Amino acid sequence: MSGSEPAVEVKDLVKRFGRFTAVDRVSFSLRRGEIFGFLGPNGAGKSTTIRMLCGIIPPTSGTGRVAGHDVYSEPERIRRTIGYMSQRFSLYEDLTPFENLRFYLGIYDVPRKEWAERIRWALETARLGSARDRMTRDLPPGWRQRLALVCSLLHRPEILFLDEPTSGVDPIARRRFWSFIEDLAKEGVTVFVTTHYMEEARHCDRVVMINEGRIAAVGSPAEIVRRQFPDRPGADLSDVFVRLMGHGGGRAEEGG
Repeated sequence: MSGSEPAVEVKDLVKRFGRFTAVDRVSFSLRRGEIFGFLGPNGAGKSTTIRMLCGIIPPTSGTGRVAGHDVYSEPERIRRTIGYMSQRFSLYEDLTPFENLRFYLGIYDVPRKEWAERIRWALETARLGSARDRMTRDLPPGWRQRLALVCSLLHRPEILFLDEPTSGVDPIARRRFWSFIEDLAKEGVTVFVTTHYMEEARHCDRVVMINEGRIAAVGSPAEIVRRQFPDRPGADLSDVFVRLMGHGGGRAEEGG
């Protein structure tokens, strides 16, 4: 992927399940190294969009490229280039953190000679050295979240997709998680994160707000608030969320 090419670029992306349209002609792009938020209520189309971009399910129509690879013809190349952390706990609970790390190193085809160093890095980064041999099912939710995150980074992906990664964890764990995400972005990793927590949007360079499968707003959090509430200095993204989601979304307001 060249330095000038968007990390992710989609145009009029659609996903239908029978007569139901889950994602309805969404268009956006991500710059390399930015934290990009995809915000909306449950059922808005966030997870469906991220699954299309990760090569898990094919779009119905539209175009999309991730790390320079086509979402229709190159899903396997996309999966090898990205990191993906799903909203459902994706680790094996009857394995230890050490065993989960070894399993994912094999899945990602990381050369075996690099395994020891990657495992050392992962356990240190996730602060799980003392728990490396405990059953994963016995770890607190925040610890399992950190383990799932470092598992998705073992192959050093260019782009990291996070699908509601902080759901079910406490505020302290959430704060630590976002500090780590910001450090990754500084190192050049592009981060695409879905969430329905409006307070998390302040960590994002730009956000898309989506409802009922359609984009309702695009821009930086401050820009979106300013456009929706030009005469309310105290307004925040939660106010925008209530206004746009309560009205059923609508056509996107462009910005950023």
